[in-house]
Amino acid sequence: MTSPSGSTPAEAQAFLDAHPEIEAFDIVLTDANGVGRGKIVRRHELKSIYEGGRHMPISILGLDITGEDVHETGLIWTTGDGDLRAWPIPGTLVPLYGTSPPRGQLLMAMYHLEGQPMSSDPRLALARQVDILAAKGLYPAGAFELEFFLLANERDADGKVKPADAVLDGRRSAKTEVYSVDHLHGMEPLFSDIYAAAKAQGIPAETVISEYAPGQYELTLNYRKDVMRAADDLVMLKRLVRAQARRHGVTACFMAKPIEKYAGSGMHFHVSLQDKNGRNVFAEAGGESWSLPLLQGLGGLIQTMAESMLVFAPHANSWRRFVSQSYAPVAPTWGVNNRSVALRVPAGDARNRRIEHRPSGVDANPYLIAATVLAGIVKGLDEGLDPGPETTGNGYEAAVTRTTMPVDWRAAIEAARASSFLKEALGEDLHRTFVAIKQSEYLRVARTVSELDYHLYLHEV
Repeated sequence: MTSPSGSTPAEAQAFLDAHPEIEAFDIVLTDANGVGRGKIVRRHELKSIYEGGRHMPISILGLDITGEDVHETGLIWTTGDGDLRAWPIPGTLVPLYGTSPPRGQLLMAMYHLEGQPMSSDPRLALARQVDILAAKGLYPAGAFELEFFLLANERDADGKVKPADAVLDGRRSAKTEVYSVDHLHGMEPLFSDIYAAAKAQGIPAETVISEYAPGQYELTLNYRKDVMRAADDLVMLKRLVRAQARRHGVTACFMAKPIEKYAGSGMHFHVSLQDKNGRNVFAEAGGESWSLPLLQGLGGLIQTMAESMLVFAPHANSWRRFVSQSYAPVAPTWGVNNRSVALRVPAGDARNRRIEHRPSGVDANPYLIAATVLAGIVKGLDEGLDPGPETTGNGYEAAVTRTTMPVDWRAAIEAARASSFLKEALGEDLHRTFVAIKQSEYLRVARTVSELDYHLYLHEV
């Protein structure tokens, strides 16, 4: 049958012709948690995947963070755990740098056997929001930023994680080296391989900086006119960073808050809208302060932020990142050239005007982030929403009177469960799946007796 994703056997054949050395392929489907699930197939199997898809169990989209079934998703025994058909995502067939024997990688999306989109697939939820905007003559462009830690494989004497020593010469640093170029030199062999791997996959990885915590780094990605490809970039970049770090004997950590006394890691999402002529509709014309679409988009994001926080902070650890003056936003605020707000409008050329959406942690799913952000912008445009006054100065001290944010993970789960907006943004099936998976994860954490429990209570109560 014809691929519903738009992939063609010619793409596979051209790749095989260009890469006779590759012996096998990782085929990867991204689940609600952003975890890549799939198989490794042999070279001779690739063409058949492009010609007829690949059967995969529907339950693969109903797993928790550990890979266990969540029956409340309705994707396990309710369906008899039957197979659906995964199809290649065009443009994601790439070589994997440094593998031996050589392997490639292919991202997949899930469809029903007859070719209809599987509505619990996160990438297809984003595609639906892109289609909604296209019907309005608008086309989203964007890019993600990737913050992460490089950690030693072994823990410290207290069982805590610790920053990795420099892979170049083993030099140890336990202080914040923010923006230190010399500190980056210690990780030069690893970052050189990351850049080489990104180049091999067509990922526009750009600037690397030493971030605001020991062992923390940030990689930026070039802006894409196709927001679907921007989300694919982030998924692929995380996979290759993890793989290259492992090859250099360190751990790439994408927890939102791995070290309690330092800042956590975000996944900032930059987004703008273009019209059919390629004009940025967020760009203000001469004589106006800000364009109306920009303000309305901000208004939609502010109004929907509280009920969307489970998408942006999906795990227990995610909520440890939200501490005042930690560079993680704690209120639905907007401002210009201000990193203490949730929605930042970067300074610069008006032609590049965009919104930097800052609440998400690096542990979130980029497809769900983008789908939810675009849906919020659409709501703002459709309803002509006002974002309220710009926040200036310290956004952590700004009074929040219009929207109450969830105070913790449980409150975020309940807000998401009750949200008609989020149900529309993700689609009813994915909304049910995502909330059920998060509820299951919450219960697992809530019933776990931790070392902190013993430290606080064992001999005291």
